[in-house]
Amino acid sequence: MSIGPAAAPAASSSSQCGGEPSHAHQRPHTEAANATIEAAAAVLPPSSKAVRWRDLPNKDQLFILALCRLSEPLSNVCLLPYIFYLVRSVLPPANDNGSAPDPDAEAARVSTYSGILVAAFPLAQFFVSLPWGWLSDRHGRRISILAGLAVSVLANVGFGLSRSLGALLFWRVLAGLGNGNVGIMRTVTAEIVRERRFQTKAFLLLPLVFNSGMVASLALGGWLAEPVANLPWLFGPGGAFNFDGNPEGVGWALAYPYALPALMNALVLAGTLLLAVFGLGETLPGREATEDYGLRAGRSLLRWFRAYIYPRRGRGYATVGSQDGDALVEGGDHDEKPPTADTGPLKTSTPRPFRQIWTREVLASLVSFGLLPLHNSAFMHIFPVYLSSPPADNTEATIFTFTGGLGLRSASIGIWMSSFGICGILLQLFIYPRIQARIGTRGVFRIALVLFPATYAAAPAVRYVLLGLVVCAQIMARTMAIPSTVILLTESAPDK
Repeated sequence: MSIGPAAAPAASSSSQCGGEPSHAHQRPHTEAANATIEAAAAVLPPSSKAVRWRDLPNKDQLFILALCRLSEPLSNVCLLPYIFYLVRSVLPPANDNGSAPDPDAEAARVSTYSGILVAAFPLAQFFVSLPWGWLSDRHGRRISILAGLAVSVLANVGFGLSRSLGALLFWRVLAGLGNGNVGIMRTVTAEIVRERRFQTKAFLLLPLVFNSGMVASLALGGWLAEPVANLPWLFGPGGAFNFDGNPEGVGWALAYPYALPALMNALVLAGTLLLAVFGLGETLPGREATEDYGLRAGRSLLRWFRAYIYPRRGRGYATVGSQDGDALVEGGDHDEKPPTADTGPLKTSTPRPFRQIWTREVLASLVSFGLLPLHNSAFMHIFPVYLSSPPADNTEATIFTFTGGLGLRSASIGIWMSSFGICGILLQLFIYPRIQARIGTRGVFRIALVLFPATYAAAPAVRYVLLGLVVCAQIMARTMAIPSTVILLTESAPDK
């Protein structure tokens, strides 16, 4: 089950923090089992990270899966830099008497509908996460991932070309439905890489790709929105794409000023979909050898490419077993098939009865796990609206009553938010593991709990440079809190 656009990726990134999975012998059929693997992998000692990226088995499958993971950040967070301006452009006037609307009331109205539009995506994910898991357990992981990508492509095209609030909401919900299969991708990671010594490194891949995709989508979303203003050399009056010589700019860019980011997302995801159709193998236990027309066509294309486009003399090709996705790789010393000593079917264990899991520790961890995305996701989605809102006179404002924002354009907001995303990635990679190793998971979580209210209280009262410091503090708290809640929840379970 997804816990929101901001929380989900960071929860996945808990695998960066070290620990050998104590339960790696279990069969990872469900999101719950796989979340346990990820959280346990988050406490590996540094010495266990000697495995290099090039040592990972099934790198072709992991690469395709990582690209598939881009679907959620591209479909979800790309609109944040321009959400305020998009809603304002399609929102009908509040009154019909022809009088000028009150700027503060209009900004509040836009903010309300922006929140509804943003919340539709994770709400749709919430309702379909379990059905996606059911579908993948019965019909295969491959069809579930391909179907989700296809829905995401369609939803992005529809969203970009919509000019009414109702249509935007429909396509936003559809995008959330298509991206409810995030848990399946984590499960596929565990099924692709079954050797315990490789799993920690493999579980780093998806969250890193997610965070990188989020940074790129925020930057591109800000710059590609309103292309006539943000990219005048391409879409402006004298732009390279203004073939008709329109003195105002490219016609379709004026009619659909916020279509380009969504259409770019659709193009990237369509390419990923094709790559997955031709190359992503089935990993559902018992069906690993299953092939369809797409995989057969992909194998033929790969064989043709290696024979005529990129031949290597003196080197033959060998077909590896289903453990490596039945992909064609070069023979010789670089065969990626893992040693057989640690492979093979994973054993299952008898699950504890559902009524026995509700210990005090589990309940406390679940409450923390649920409250964290509640306020963290709210901040992540309110913050760009605050940056977009026009400035207002707040001479008599208090910490609880204030209006207006900074009045930044979508391109500036995209740069701001992507810069903060880069900070989050660096903190996840280099700061959190060291702090967690020194003061423990609960100590890190307590520090985060102190930082959150301080940053939320200070955010509306500061401007520009100080606001950057506040947001960096919020990112620090988020980076420490999200993996900590995953680890605490896993450790509190009476039975893995």
